[in-house]
Amino acid sequence: MKRIFAGILVVAAMAVATAAAVRHVVMRRAAVSVEADTLPASQVFRARLLFAGDVMAHMPQVAAARRNGRYGRYDFSRQFEYVKPLFAAADRVIVNLETTLSPEGPYAGYPAFRTPDELAYALRDAGVDMAVLANNHCCDRGIRGIRSTLAALDDVGIRHTGAFIDTLRHGADHPLRFEAGGIRFALFSYTYGTNGLSVPAGATVNRIDTVMMARDLAAVDRAETDCIVVCMHWGTEYERRPNHGQRMLADFLRRYGADLIVGSHPHVIQPCEYDSTHAVFYSLGNFVSNQRRRYCDGGLLAGVEVIKRIGRSGDPQRRPVSVRYAVQTTPVWVALPDYRILPPEVGDTIALSPFGRAAYERFMADTRELLQKGV
Repeated sequence: MKRIFAGILVVAAMAVATAAAVRHVVMRRAAVSVEADTLPASQVFRARLLFAGDVMAHMPQVAAARRNGRYGRYDFSRQFEYVKPLFAAADRVIVNLETTLSPEGPYAGYPAFRTPDELAYALRDAGVDMAVLANNHCCDRGIRGIRSTLAALDDVGIRHTGAFIDTLRHGADHPLRFEAGGIRFALFSYTYGTNGLSVPAGATVNRIDTVMMARDLAAVDRAETDCIVVCMHWGTEYERRPNHGQRMLADFLRRYGADLIVGSHPHVIQPCEYDSTHAVFYSLGNFVSNQRRRYCDGGLLAGVEVIKRIGRSGDPQRRPVSVRYAVQTTPVWVALPDYRILPPEVGDTIALSPFGRAAYERFMADTRELLQKGV
């Protein structure tokens, strides 16, 4: 199991004049009760989750990956090589997969994505454990696209939820249950829509429906579940602030028991809010894509350390006395021509073109300002 958690937010300085000064700023971290750390080690359980934003595959990305690789004609592994150590430092890594996967072409980008399934192998090699699939592109290729995407993820061992090929898989993977560090999780995934495409007969895609979500959350046995995670595909594209609907839905989900809420779809980073009892990430932006406009050329890694404390004489399997959260965020920027995802510890020192360096510095400064202002 992965042990060390390394998702500390660091951001680049805003101008060359400050390059000799301190280049890394640690963002605020949610307070955690010291009492948990004073208990015997056997009664404090910890798990480290890491969430990444939108995994997209525009055609320039596919073209850049066209080389003989370990698993076929396409090799996407270069895109993830610099974040692989961050992934290795988490117990579970979860991404939003915003494309369909296929073993054969013709491949395509926007508006109806179809991507070589070698991308699944690259994600798994990078350390991705789970993918949420309820998003506006999950039905781009109809029933065949859903089937081939799920098959590709199954082949490499990436678990998934949000889109299902049949009711059997829906029953088994909604919510997606997993355990890490002695802490038990339930993961849900919902989308506002599917770009006007009908969900194919027999398949299921979880839609944002408050009646359904309330029923789903109420059905979770909290005696057997320590943390509920809800991934939401919501909001307005390219808006850097959550809208009223997002805030209302976040409040609704919190009332019905959600502990961690992770958003996608805007393709830009939106602020997050958290304390030791919960966290809401309204949008993590693009993890990897070919969107190069300002604010879209990178995203945010959201690290959450979950700490469960049980009674001094308790059984580790009984309901915990308390569960607390500590949050750390790390901005990542996508560098051309290979679409390598750069965390600050790499981006601050790697050779970039003058244009690339300026774009990188601008993204880091924009991100720092946004997160400091908050919601």
